[in-house]
Amino acid sequence: MEKTTSEGIGAFYHHYPRVAAVLTARFGEKDNAMTAAWHTPLSFNPPLYAVSVSPKRFTYRLIAESKEFAVNFMPASEVEMVASVGGSKGGEVDKFSAFNISKEKPLKTSAPILSTAYAVYECRLVSDKEYGDHRLLVGEIVAVHWHEAAFAADETLDMDKVDPVLYLGGERYITASECTIRTLERKIYGKSA
Repeated sequence: MEKTTSEGIGAFYHHYPRVAAVLTARFGEKDNAMTAAWHTPLSFNPPLYAVSVSPKRFTYRLIAESKEFAVNFMPASEVEMVASVGGSKGGEVDKFSAFNISKEKPLKTSAPILSTAYAVYECRLVSDKEYGDHRLLVGEIVAVHWHEAAFAADETLDMDKVDPVLYLGGERYITASECTIRTLERKIYGKSA
């Protein structure tokens, strides 16, 4: 297949699919949730996790004020809720009521924990920096919630039990339900020729 080149980035979907997570935050009496595909781990020690959020988002304001957030990893069975949360504005609608989202009590922060998430990171904000039109929010993970049955003995996601929400871009979501998993060990594939 021949590559096309350009100086512009276009729709900027070249790095998709990505796991779509739901960020949650609370400040005062207001809870909010937003869908985010731009998130990543940064460090084991301390355990740091980063999310990229537009400062225009209501969730950003809640995180900036509260200095905490949660990253909720959702199963594909919740894709309609994930899309609804991503397609609505928290300053205009109470997403938890509007979309009938059930939440659980957090352990170390005030950020809502989504009941249907297969894993959740509670994070305390340690850095908030501007990069272009987004803010990179780095949180130290202070508590983890997970459904143990969703994970294999080595703590990787058991794809026979959970199909994560994957965002393809352009309002399209996909599943990995018919995936092929290959284990390619470093001690074999990492050797130099």
